[in-house]
Amino acid sequence: MASPTAKSANAVSEKPAASTAAGAEAREIETVNVSEVTPDRVDDLFKELKTLLSTVEKLQKAREDVGDIKPLLLRLLDGELLSGDELEQLKGGVSGLSKLVKLYSDYQQVLERAQPARALLDDVLKS
Repeated sequence: MASPTAKSANAVSEKPAASTAAGAEAREIETVNVSEVTPDRVDDLFKELKTLLSTVEKLQKAREDVGDIKPLLLRLLDGELLSGDELEQLKGGVSGLSKLVKLYSDYQQVLERAQPARALLDDVLKS
C-alpha cells in the first residue's frame, strides 16, 4: 500500500456548522494535511472515534431504557386517564428521558469532534 502522502497532501472533512430552520445542516469544510499528522494527533483522532462509539452505545441503551413512551405521553397530554401499569411505565420513561436528552447533546458534540478522523480515514482508505 502506498503511503498516505503519496496519494494526496490534504484530506477534506465536512462537519456540521449550523442547523437551518428546515433541519438540514450546513457544512463547514475542514482540511487536514495528512503529511503533517503526527502520531500523537493520530492517537487523538482514534480517541475521538472511540469516544463516539462509546457515546453511541450509551445513547442506544438510554433509548432502550426509555422504551416506547411517546404514545403514553401523548395520551396523558390529551387528558386521557392511564392505568396504573401505564403510569408506572411512563414514570420510568420520563425519568430516563432527561438522560436521553443529555446523551443526545453529548453525541452531537462528540460527532463534531470526530469529523477530522473521517478526513484522515477517507484519505488513507482510498486504496
